[in-house]
Amino acid sequence: MNLIVQGPDIPTPDLKHLARLAGATAIEAVTPTAFRLVAADPGQREAVAAYCEANRFDHGWVPAGRRITDFGLLVMDMDSTLITIECIDEIADMQGLKPQVAAITEAAMRGEIDFAESLRRRVSLLAGLDESALQRVYDERLQLSPGADVLLAAARAAGIKTLLVSGGFTFFTERLKPRLGLDYTGANTLEIVGGKLTGRVLGNIVDAQGKADWLNRVRGELGLAKDQVVAMGDGANDLKMMAAAGVSIAYHAKPVVRAQASYALNHVGLEGVPPLLGQGAAAP
Repeated sequence: MNLIVQGPDIPTPDLKHLARLAGATAIEAVTPTAFRLVAADPGQREAVAAYCEANRFDHGWVPAGRRITDFGLLVMDMDSTLITIECIDEIADMQGLKPQVAAITEAAMRGEIDFAESLRRRVSLLAGLDESALQRVYDERLQLSPGADVLLAAARAAGIKTLLVSGGFTFFTERLKPRLGLDYTGANTLEIVGGKLTGRVLGNIVDAQGKADWLNRVRGELGLAKDQVVAMGDGANDLKMMAAAGVSIAYHAKPVVRAQASYALNHVGLEGVPPLLGQGAAAP
């Protein structure tokens, strides 16, 4: 196994200590914030994890022979993963209801409330809001997470298709698709009548199972095996989708998600994903 260690600023003495701890034969720079400790001993997982946690480094054990081109599909959550905001919370802010809606969002992400029920409750609070508020959120508040451009460029270079699947809304996914050159998107549709939100969602809600269904459907269309799929998210609603992938990445995620993911990124941005996918994943 190779040990990937990542952080905004990793002192050389710490890298050397980790290399000795893991019995690695060499230290290679992968990107300015990621290092590969070659031929590391996975029997030292606990010691390495403790040292990295204490020093606020991200780390991951990667099979030595794996290459980023082994993968064919990257599936991403949108809110608080590919982008920095929770769109519904920002829409609610236009109504002066952000605290109420955000509290429901947080409970759903921790897995304390069924997602479909939480979404209906939150959307109902938006009834009567002018649809122009959605455009304002997109224009004024929506920002990509740090490193998103690096991740998407690496996926394109490796020939990996991209699927953005969200428990949020098509208003945002459909605008991000051409902007970012995404291959597939799926999300929920807000009902709008007479230029105003009705407080209802049209059709079946894209919940945890809905996200997994999207992943499996696109994977099938592309003729890929489970092991060729990477899925990343941050909330409980992403767990079924992540379980349907060969590699799952918890991005600045809730504890329940970090505990079940292949890898967790807590300190670096999305530029931290490609180094975990294997050789040939250096950032531009």
